[in-house]
Amino acid sequence: MTAQTPNPIWIYDTTLRDGSQREGLSLSIEDKLRIARQLDQLGIPFIEGGWPGANPKDVQFFWRLKEEPLTQAEIVAFCSTRRPHKTAAEDPMLQAILAAGTHWVTIFGKSWDLHVTEGLGTTLDENLEMIRDTIEYLRSQGRRVIYDAEHWFDGYKNNPDYALKTLKTAMDAGAEWLVFCDTNGGTLPHEIGQIVRDVIERLELNPENQGRAGFEPTLSPTTEPDGLNPPLQTRHGASLHSPRLGIHTHNDSDTAVANALMSVVEGVCMVQGTMNGYGERCGNANLCSLIPNLQLKLGYHCMQEEQLATLTQVSRSISEIVNLAPDDHAAFVGRSAFAHKGGIHVSAVERNPLTYEHIPPQQVGNQRRIVISDQSGLSNVLAKAKSFGHELHKQDAACRQILGRLKELENEGYQFEAAEASFDLLMRDALGQKQQHFELKGFQVHSDMLQGIDTPYSNAMATIKVTVNGEDILEVAEGNGPVSALDAALRKALVRFYPEIGTFYLTDYKVRILDGAAGTSAKTRVLVESSNGKQRWTTVGVSANILEASYQAVVEGIEYGLLLQSAVKTAVEQNV
Repeated sequence: MTAQTPNPIWIYDTTLRDGSQREGLSLSIEDKLRIARQLDQLGIPFIEGGWPGANPKDVQFFWRLKEEPLTQAEIVAFCSTRRPHKTAAEDPMLQAILAAGTHWVTIFGKSWDLHVTEGLGTTLDENLEMIRDTIEYLRSQGRRVIYDAEHWFDGYKNNPDYALKTLKTAMDAGAEWLVFCDTNGGTLPHEIGQIVRDVIERLELNPENQGRAGFEPTLSPTTEPDGLNPPLQTRHGASLHSPRLGIHTHNDSDTAVANALMSVVEGVCMVQGTMNGYGERCGNANLCSLIPNLQLKLGYHCMQEEQLATLTQVSRSISEIVNLAPDDHAAFVGRSAFAHKGGIHVSAVERNPLTYEHIPPQQVGNQRRIVISDQSGLSNVLAKAKSFGHELHKQDAACRQILGRLKELENEGYQFEAAEASFDLLMRDALGQKQQHFELKGFQVHSDMLQGIDTPYSNAMATIKVTVNGEDILEVAEGNGPVSALDAALRKALVRFYPEIGTFYLTDYKVRILDGAAGTSAKTRVLVESSNGKQRWTTVGVSANILEASYQAVVEGIEYGLLLQSAVKTAVEQNV
């Protein structure tokens, strides 16, 4: 986006920090990196990566991104203001923020006098000094600052004069964004709208400049100021350029999206939220609803049309990465968002989709589903096949075979959104292009629970028999669990025939219960991510036996790795 973009709205994603506070959600470093890169490609301008120094995982995450930077988005470090009664320069917490090396830093401070006196245990004046000192210090170190006014709406309702002082302090210290946070999620849309109007008037901000004129927060950290984005300076304690306004809402009253939309209508031009609405308690404002509402309904510009058309794919892929079932009935991106079952509805939609669809589903990358139709999904198969280099046409028998097999497997519990390697193998099988590298004759897994010095631990042993090129191979291997042992035994049996397997390794392993009501006999879906050090691919297995499901996913992971290696070898030979 540029300053000339009509009605721009800057989307700020906090899935990796605020979203990860959801109960039951835990992200590895690899998970965070995968999500960050998907958000980057989606066109999200600001991605909050976490709180450097708060835990080793976030420190490593920022260092990894230094080695392999994002291509479009700004990664943002998050932190609180300095501690009471010490300077920002001597606060080790802020040194960790600087070490993260981000150009943008989001600082949150207290807006509610109750939190200052009860939570921080300090004075109202010291809280203002903490805000001022922290922002000025970060500015002096070359950082650009977004100020999150925590508990803003509760603070404003309780003591508006003091709450405004906190914003004015952040503004004068050099914050380029002031973000109103409904941290408790208890404010309703009519209150949000009135308070945002009051603040704009009392701080003498020009809402017309929020999205069009003024300075542009360029997304290229190396770009020198060129008039679009002059550095914020102060003069007699006042900002030369009015800061821009943002909104950060929580969903405790089920109005987070409505509250954010109301704020934008009143003049806010940054919207903070999370993918799929993940977050603490009841979650944050759902960007998968906010972005299409802003761009398709209200006429604001959030991203390019082709990026918006990938929203559904990104939403579902992230749900697989975090190992949470996607909400089929989610607005815009849910599997049922454009599904039609009733006879009258189906008849009407076939004549004119506008009768029962508020937008064309392809605008957000979703698809219309006529539940009783056997044609549903054919275009998706063709598009996916093309992305893998397979030329298919609707009239091809293989295309129908793939579609039929896909529906059959999805009915059994398979999910190919996050396991594209398995889907590619499925297509190759239908096209007669899948090579059988070995044949399984059987395997056994034995697991012991051993009592260690301090805690019990698991030791497993797997025995596997396979046939490769007509030769029977029997191997045994140990591992720290049954899947680890099975994987090791299979690799041991195959590496003599396929040495490249020695470079493959598992980077992730996820299990999901598909029918929890069945208890311990429930069917499970296993996702295995593999890598050869240069590429990553994910495969899936489904079975009531978790070891069988794991074996399916592990085997396909090895098969796909061999396929990738073969493709690389062929390309090299052709170039030579």
